[in-house]
Amino acid sequence: MAFAHPEYLTDTAWLAAHLDDPGVVVLDATTHLIPEPGAGYTAKPGRADFEQGHIPGAQFVDLQADLSEPGHQFRFMLPSAERFAASMARLGVGDATRVILYSTANVWWASRVWWLLRVFGHDNAAVLDGGFQKWSAEQRPVETGAGTPRAPGHFTARAPRPLMADKNEVLAAINNGAVCTINALRPEQHTGTGGVHYGRPGRIAGSVNVAATNLLDPATNAFLPADELRAKFEAVGAMDRKVITYCGGGIAASADALVLTMLGHKDVKLYDASLSEWVKDPSLPMEAG
Repeated sequence: MAFAHPEYLTDTAWLAAHLDDPGVVVLDATTHLIPEPGAGYTAKPGRADFEQGHIPGAQFVDLQADLSEPGHQFRFMLPSAERFAASMARLGVGDATRVILYSTANVWWASRVWWLLRVFGHDNAAVLDGGFQKWSAEQRPVETGAGTPRAPGHFTARAPRPLMADKNEVLAAINNGAVCTINALRPEQHTGTGGVHYGRPGRIAGSVNVAATNLLDPATNAFLPADELRAKFEAVGAMDRKVITYCGGGIAASADALVLTMLGHKDVKLYDASLSEWVKDPSLPMEAG
């Protein structure tokens, strides 16, 4: 089978042929999460990685500084439409721009920015399948340094689409058979038996696990074929129900949301604060094991 929406992925060959297209803007969204003792992570923008090597003509986007709400108690929260539009315009993105997103780290940094673009009404965007890892493995051209700024674009600030869930929606979904809540963290984090946790190990009560790491072919870093991906989500009953995806802070969950959207699912939301918020309220139920 094929994806219902293949336009949300692009391959390295297409990008290589369109590097000089003025209507295409390539954004490197690399961020690194460094585990903290006990629980949680420190987030480090990947600008140093970008300067060591990036796809020619790409711009670096700092997800935390440029595309998240400043001063919020949780990292990476949805910014205002005005803040998002100003950042996109500064990166050279206009309303008609084809935006290609990649990361030198995990794919979900790219898919998070793709999801934000979708929230704010810009559907002409795609994630580079295989990311910088596949680009490099194919020995395609690489540029070093800070990158060349583009002329500002005109990006219209639009009211956000209702594609983000809050904790009340997630709480209401528990024991609601019409909603499938999906944890995109690794299996050992889902069960609470290993990996980094956010203060209380385990998962949101009643949620199921489709780990974002398991959506990719480890040999190529590209997404698995559509039929294999559909089987993963069908196995947890996601394809015929409303879906809320979550993770630790709304990042890995965007990879699950991207795949579900490519598969044609029409009712997917992302819990923005995810476990970073959920674990801090002891009245919100969790499970382990």
